[in-house]
Amino acid sequence: MRSPLTANRLSTGRIALVVILSIGGLILLLPLVWMVSSSLKPEFDIFVFPPEIIPEPLFWDNYREIFVRAPLARQYFNSIYIGVLNVAGTVAVSAMAGYSLAKLRFPGRFLVLPLLLCALLLPTEVIIVPLYALMSRFGWIGTHLPLIVEPVFGAPAVVGTFLMRQFFLSIPTEIEDAGRVDGLGTLGVFLRVALPLARPALATLALLTFLASWNAFLEPLVFTAGNKELLTLPVALDQYTDVDGTPFYALQMASTTLSILPVLMVFLLAQRQIIEGIARSGLKG
Repeated sequence: MRSPLTANRLSTGRIALVVILSIGGLILLLPLVWMVSSSLKPEFDIFVFPPEIIPEPLFWDNYREIFVRAPLARQYFNSIYIGVLNVAGTVAVSAMAGYSLAKLRFPGRFLVLPLLLCALLLPTEVIIVPLYALMSRFGWIGTHLPLIVEPVFGAPAVVGTFLMRQFFLSIPTEIEDAGRVDGLGTLGVFLRVALPLARPALATLALLTFLASWNAFLEPLVFTAGNKELLTLPVALDQYTDVDGTPFYALQMASTTLSILPVLMVFLLAQRQIIEGIARSGLKG
């Protein structure tokens, strides 16, 4: 039985931990608060000192102006539909590849994952020129096809394959054997046994893939060839500038505030499965 002194120490430690984490959380939230606050101010009020966290009155014209100055609605749609297609393709490829590496026996399977992970050592900036040459040969420059196809077979799929492999390794073999006793083949076990159990990992992979697609900057900048109708949000956020290149900070803050909403909504809706997926994917190496 714990002594009162030990209990008091534990209680004090927990209070200190809560205080420290709360302070850290507030520090992390400050940029978001500043962004939302600035998006509701006129341009000349953003850098007033002392800063006004809650503007009075709220200046909503920034949110109207960002749609007037640029085709933001179209660019918003571009980011959403490209992200959804990336999620669908990456999840499908990663789930199949991860299951194969975790559960199937074939020659050289232990070499496949290290070779795939070696591809992550090359940053996008190194391979963007050969990628551009390849997509140009296909005639895909100035379209969204490179942004849809490349991530499905690139770094996001490699990370997804590793994540799914780790999760499938944590599934007991006895569960799969029970499915085979019921007459299921390899494909049936994968579709009807493994995939339903992998929903937390799939949700985690879907969010990570969507986030990577949503925040991608270099590839949309290069492959869309400067066509404003084809731009995605990260590239489009740079379009709110004066003729001499001076940023309109209020407009940029308003467009950035809108850009974080889809990812925030997805995380809030699936946070339980995401946390479970990350936890369970690290059970076995």
